Amino acid sequence: MKRRLALLTLCLGIAACQSNNPYVASSAPIPAAPPSAANTLDMSAYPAPARDYGRYRNWTWLNGQLPPGTAWADSAQVAQAVSEGLDQRGLRPSSNPQTADLRVTVNTRMETRIRQERDDYYDPYSGGAGLGYGGYRHGYGSGYGGYASVPIVRTYQVQVVVVQISLFDGHSGQPVWSASAETGSGGDQSDRAKALRQAVQQALTHYPPS
Repeated sequence: MKRRLALLTLCLGIAACQSNNPYVASSAPIPAAPPSAANTLDMSAYPAPARDYGRYRNWTWLNGQLPPGTAWADSAQVAQAVSEGLDQRGLRPSSNPQTADLRVTVNTRMETRIRQERDDYYDPYSGGAGLGYGGYRHGYGSGYGGYASVPIVRTYQVQVVVVQISLFDGHSGQPVWSASAETGSGGDQSDRAKALRQAVQQALTHYPPS
């Protein structure tokens, strides 16, 4: 009897599997592409090509304007320091500013920096064990004549000069490269001129980028 019931259940299951599936596969057609799609290239889908810095051979000032001067260094000093720095990297002033490969801007500004210095001050009254009387360690008992290091941190403000150099493509106007460096603001005019040249050289150290 049980075998007949099991056989009947199996037959009913097979019959149910052979019944029609109420779900019918269907798909909507893909809409046609707009007429302009064949002539439009989406550049955002591609990585930007590597910039060829070797094609930049000459330069001129952006908009034909010399860099602005400050109370620390006048415009002519800044222009000369930058021109010398670019020359050392194979970039020459363009004989025709209209067709220059690069256009250059320089910004020189004063900024404040926070500096800290640590001094180790030796306190003879701190109770540390050191040299005793007569220069012998532990003379007359440990601690006589002892010294201990007490750190003292001094915080102060200094004025620095920040030199920022920016290069732009002479034809497209797009930014090509930018860097900055800073130097101390003290000294006489000769010291300032030397510090300015050093800051420019430091800013141009990584041009062209590798």
